[in-house]
This record gives sequence, C-alpha cells and structure tokens, in this order.
Amino acid sequence: MLNALLALTIPLAAPTIAAAKAPAGTPGMVTSADPRATEAGRTILRQGGSATDAAMAMMLALTVVEPQSSGIGGGGFLVHNDGKTNRIDTIDGREKAPMAATDRRWVDAAGQPLSFRDAFPGGKSVGVPGNIRLMALATSKWGKLPWKALFAPAIALAENGYAVTPPMANATNATSPLWGDFPAIRQQYSADGKPLSVGTTVRNPALAKTLRMIADQGADAFYSGENARVLLAAATGSKVAPSDMTAADLAAYRAKERPAVCGAYRQYRICGMGPPSAGATTVIGVLTMLERFDMKKLGRNSPVAWHLIGEAMQQVYADRDKYMADADFIDVPVAGLTDRAYLKTRSAALRTDASLSAYAAGSPPGAPARTGAPSSEVPATTHFIAADRNGDVVTMTSTVEGPFGSQLLAGGYVLNNELTDFTFAPERDGMPVANRVQGGKRPLSSMAPTIVYLKGKPVFAVGAAGGRTIPMQVTKTLIAHLDWGLSARDALAEPVIYYNRDGLVVEQGTRLEAMIPALEKLGHKVSASRLPLKANAAERTAKGWVGAADPRSVGTALTE
Repeated sequence: MLNALLALTIPLAAPTIAAAKAPAGTPGMVTSADPRATEAGRTILRQGGSATDAAMAMMLALTVVEPQSSGIGGGGFLVHNDGKTNRIDTIDGREKAPMAATDRRWVDAAGQPLSFRDAFPGGKSVGVPGNIRLMALATSKWGKLPWKALFAPAIALAENGYAVTPPMANATNATSPLWGDFPAIRQQYSADGKPLSVGTTVRNPALAKTLRMIADQGADAFYSGENARVLLAAATGSKVAPSDMTAADLAAYRAKERPAVCGAYRQYRICGMGPPSAGATTVIGVLTMLERFDMKKLGRNSPVAWHLIGEAMQQVYADRDKYMADADFIDVPVAGLTDRAYLKTRSAALRTDASLSAYAAGSPPGAPARTGAPSSEVPATTHFIAADRNGDVVTMTSTVEGPFGSQLLAGGYVLNNELTDFTFAPERDGMPVANRVQGGKRPLSSMAPTIVYLKGKPVFAVGAAGGRTIPMQVTKTLIAHLDWGLSARDALAEPVIYYNRDGLVVEQGTRLEAMIPALEKLGHKVSASRLPLKANAAERTAKGWVGAADPRSVGTALTE
C-alpha cells in the first residue's frame, strides 16, 4: 500500500492572495510540501506576521490541501529560534492516548501483537489531537497578527477549492479500498466511488466551517463544545474499532514546552526535539559517531562514506528502540544518549574496511535497565519552515501518522492514527517495553525538526516526513550541506540510506544503487527500494534566508 503513496512531481500554480505591503528589512522566507501552503505562509509574512504566524498558517493550509499527511486532527513538534536572543525553544504538540488506554491495546486475545493493517483503521488508533493547542501556545509566545488572520488562507482554500496533487491522488488510490467502512472520508475524497485523479478540484465546506469556528472562538473551540462532540462521535462511533476517548481526554490536553536537545558536530551546534521525539538524539548520535571521520575528504561519491553512515545509523537506532519513549512516563537517558564520550566509544567500533557483525544497543550513562522494540511508524507527515524579518526561525513537523490517518473524518478534517506509533508488544524479555501504550502517554516519534547554529547564530533549518526514515533524511541533508558544501536544495536531493531486518537499503534510482557491490564487499547485505522521502530546508546566506523543498515532492519555497 505504502509504495503507491510515493509522490510524482509536477509544478502546481499557487493561488494569489492579496497581502499588505511588506515592511522594510531583510525579506522573510517560507517553504512547505505544497505550493498553496507555502503561499499561505508568504501571505502572512507580507501582512507583517512573524515566522510563527506564517508557520501556523501553513499548518492550517496543509490541513486542507494535504489531508493525507497532516492537519488539525493530528499533532506535531515545533522548534523556534528567537531572532533577538537566538534562544531556542521547542513545543510538543504530540497526540496523547486516552486515559482508558492500556498496554494490551495492540495485542489479540492470545496476547500476540496485531498486524499494523489490522490496527490502524478506525477509532482505536486515534490519539487526542495536539496541533491546535500547539498553535495557541506558539502564537501566544511569538505571534504578531490576530489569531483569526492566520485562518484566512486555509478557509479560502477549503471554500473555493484546490487541485488534487499527485501525492494526494496516490494516497486516495492506496487507501480508498478501505473506505467501505468509512463513509465520511469516502464521500469527501472520492469521485463517484473512485479515487481522486490529479487536477480534480476539491472543496471542503465542512472543514471551512470548523476552521471558521476555531478562528472566531479560539483554541478551546476545538477541544470542547460542538467540535468535541463531532470528534468524539466520529472516533467512538466508528464502525471499525471504536475509540475509548472521552470529553475529559479532549478537555485535558495541553501542548508542552520541552527543553531542546542539542549537540556539537564539528564547529556547529545541532538542536532539535527531545522525547517523545527521538529525532534529535538520533541525528546527534549519528553525527557524533561520524565526527572522527573526514567526511568532506571522503566525499559524496565514496562508498566508504555511505558505509560509515549506515554503520552509525544502525547502532544509534538500536539505542533509540531500547531507550526512547515519552519522558513524562519513562526515565529517558537523553544526556547519556547524546554524551560525546559514550558516542565516541560507540564510534570506535566502526571500521572503514568492514561492517559490524551485529548492531546492539549500548549502555549510555544513566540508562536504567530497559527493553524495547521498533515502533510501527509509517510514512506520511509533512514539514515546513518559516523565517521572518526579525530573525525568528520556525521549523515544524506535523502529522496524522499514516496516509489519511485512521480513515476517520470529523468536521471535515482527518483524525490521526498516531496510537499505532506505540510499540505493539507491551513486554519483551520479561520486561515492560519503554514505548508501550499507557493512558495519557504520547507515542514515540521520529519527527526531527532541526536548527543548526554557527557561532551562536542559526544558519540552517531542516525537517522531513517519512516515518522512521526521518532522522536519516535530516542527517544526510546535514552531512551534504555541512561537510560536502551542497546548497539546501541539492542537499535535500541527495539520496538516502536506511536499513531493514536484512541489511542496508539504498534509495532506488539513485547513484547509491551503483555502490551496492562496493558496500557488499564491505560486508553489508544491501537492497534498493523506493523510500518514502519528503523534506524541506532553509539556509542562511549573505542575502538572507533561502528556502528549499525536496525535489521528490511538489513542495516549494518562497521569499516574502
């Protein structure tokens, strides 16, 4: 199913929206995975909005035009740089499990983990959405424009209509066979019972109504009143796996400020999200393990360079799967996982002439006895970045988890299937798994919104979509930019190396395929696959910020 969701790339015309004259100064910049959302962000910047305002307008617009990937029915992580102080802050808008949820949620009567296909459709996979609370917290801290103004571009798109992109058409084609049990999404996103085709105009009056209500009444209108009733009716009344979410679960949800997780890579400082995201610890872990190697000298065409990336990756992911989870529930050894001495010890095992025989988790400082297992993250999600004239920078990843989330629609928006990001097996080796389901807990995530600093100032921002591949998309982009000197766009275009239970996986159709024999000589088992990749980045130049969108996507970047 997921292979069908890999996007074709075609140019799309973005609607022109009237905006106020931009103030004097260095122009701002926006980039997202859809041209209509990017235009929404630019419109807000031209009206005098901050980077946070522009990012939130893009999040709302993506709810409309990229419903298969993200939206107000899901959650996200936001990383913010203050232009005056260069202080970095992060906000966790990750979805939460209902309080009634237990660690038996994803096992059958015999105690065996369900398959992902059996788990994700329906109400049981829906977590309490976080994006609107995240938006309220972020704009209260860093917003400039009125709350209502940020909704205008998204409402216009929902009311007036927009053209279906290849990624959206692929997603409807892949998931519509499930929609016999989901009449609301079938009615909204199919034409005469058939998947939507590229270029079809879609209008969503129900979503326009919901957005207008939240715009008029504020964030509380999402978590109580009419919208809460509609959301709960969709989730608990699902024909498939009805939810145990309650009105109390919705009313209690809060986005949380979290400490940023930062680490050094050469002369740079790399900062991103901490738990329940494994993004920053994974990216910093791989980079720190690679630091002793001259990646610049090896270069982008060296099989040894990609071999080393693959070796570090598999060690760091082993640590991630064992130790990472929601730090509100589990003692997560973040300091140990990013400890340079520990990572240098892990790096010492890497060789340029041979692969390791196994990739087991290590013992980072302060780590408790722990067991873990890979989570079931699947590709969808979206990323966007904004920078404004005052030097504020926002990089945010937003998601409904898999394509069209749970397949449930409420108030015109897609409800997430984020609870399938918990590890399905609650125990392993006689111990509870760190990322098991618990009531009120946030599932582990790979999302990795990242800002890079040089001499205390932000110089690069990046993030990606694509499930567990996200940290590796971010990592290879950083290596390509910081070590190999590529522009933001060219760094995004670099191929990705990943892994599965059999060995390394290289991106099909790229020059990495030609390196397979060389990688095999180093001891790897290697296969080529079409990976679910989609990223955005921005670099600071002498003329200001320049954005970039992954050439694999339909995304765009615009200057204010």
